[in-house]
Amino acid sequence: MSLMEPTREFRITGWHVLAGMVAFFGVIIAVNAVFLTVALRSYPGEVSVTPYEDGLAYNSRLAQQAAQKKLGWRAAATVEDGAVLVEIADRQGAPVTELKLSGHLQRPATEAGRIEMAFSEVSPGRYRAAVPAETGAWDLWVQGHDQEGRLFEAERRLTWR
Repeated sequence: MSLMEPTREFRITGWHVLAGMVAFFGVIIAVNAVFLTVALRSYPGEVSVTPYEDGLAYNSRLAQQAAQKKLGWRAAATVEDGAVLVEIADRQGAPVTELKLSGHLQRPATEAGRIEMAFSEVSPGRYRAAVPAETGAWDLWVQGHDQEGRLFEAERRLTWR
């Protein structure tokens, strides 16, 4: 036996290529399965719990939006001192008073942590609701009825810092 035996050189065979391909695609499939599972658990994809009923009410929703546009009312919302302030003005800029205003705050991506609010008029056309909101982005939705039964709705994105 000699000290310098010839070594067998390594050669890639069909079995090596097959094993490499199976391992590669196995890793890809496993990572995709993990991402898919996490995505479906964190956001199921449904925006509304009653999508069929929402579809049936779509035409009445469009009619309500047209009636609101005809009113010409505008809303502005701000955040100050742990409260949400909403100012509503008519087409000429005069404050819209004596509305029964309610609403809610929720995170843009989820309904978790939704905060219901009841507003009170603090000055003509200016409505306030105290909220224990945390920092970050929130979507505000308000709905008001005047004494004549006219409906006004508005949505705004608010940010606490």
